[in-house]
Amino acid sequence: MKNYLKTGIILFAICAVCASLCAFVNSVTAPRIAANQAAANLEAAKAVSGGMTPGESVNVSLPEYPAIRAVAPLTKDNGDIGGYLLELGGSGYGGSLTVITAYYTDGSLIGAKLTNNSETAGLGKKAENDWYMDMFKGKGADVAIPTSKNDLAESEAAAISGATITFNGISSVIRQGSDYVKAQGAK
Repeated sequence: MKNYLKTGIILFAICAVCASLCAFVNSVTAPRIAANQAAANLEAAKAVSGGMTPGESVNVSLPEYPAIRAVAPLTKDNGDIGGYLLELGGSGYGGSLTVITAYYTDGSLIGAKLTNNSETAGLGKKAENDWYMDMFKGKGADVAIPTSKNDLAESEAAAISGATITFNGISSVIRQGSDYVKAQGAK
């Protein structure tokens, strides 16, 4: 009995030291990880904005558009609002993902970039490529955002083969973003 108690106390001490070390490492690395993510989102915003200037980003929580995390207006050179930059969050096969998108005021997609994800290499990770997001460009106003493989050209459908859950997650959030921007134009 005494040996069990001694072993239990030793294991508890080891676990307490390990937990403390993990907490310390997290406190040191968490700010750096957040800064890297913010830098990646800023770079993505520049890449998708279509030459327009992003305004002040505002974090939002909209029950009717749960994918939308942040909104910023996009202004043209003359100062008029030409669209919106949105940070969207959704789920793919590997868990949560973040998509930075830009839309014209009519809801058509200017560009999109997948920034934060844990998708499967060689399958869902294809969504990080520009050609992948090109499947959605220009769609959302007159042409619907594709939400299934059946909405895509044969070559595009073949490209997403094996990563349907990732495609569904991305297309869902892009569609929500388009719907939100269209609703803003109606106001």
